[in-house]
Amino acid sequence: MANDVAEVFVTPKLFERIVQSPQNLIVIETANTADVLAQFRLLALRSGQSVYYWQEEAGITSLRERDLRVPGSKRVTDALRYILQSMQFGVYLFTEYAEHLRAPNIGLLRQISRIRTGNGRKVVFVGEEVRLPEGLDALVERIAHQPSGSGRPRLRDGRWVT
Repeated sequence: MANDVAEVFVTPKLFERIVQSPQNLIVIETANTADVLAQFRLLALRSGQSVYYWQEEAGITSLRERDLRVPGSKRVTDALRYILQSMQFGVYLFTEYAEHLRAPNIGLLRQISRIRTGNGRKVVFVGEEVRLPEGLDALVERIAHQPSGSGRPRLRDGRWVT
């Protein structure tokens, strides 16, 4: 289990770290989940990578092609089964998962963590103080997000921001 405390910017380097990780379960701890999701969406649009986001009301959707949804994936159990059975590479983001991590889903996550095929499937939990059920922590790589304290202004879209 690796612990890095660094500012999380979803760059090609971080994406490559997720893809190359020996773990199939990744946790990104951040106080700004929406920003990290927006960065993943931008990376998917620019690079064409297969990045998906699970939401209870929509199921699994592609961040690259917003209209692309996986039918029958609204329940976490169904989404995890889809990920487990998929033969395609993909990074699957989850933010609304805490109440869904019960016995059948924990078993599916354990199975996903044991996948060792060439077409990697990574399940990434994004949130603040991500707590996983006992026994899953040994199967997870954690990446922590600490907001930068530099306060140096940068020029963004014609205006200065900190």
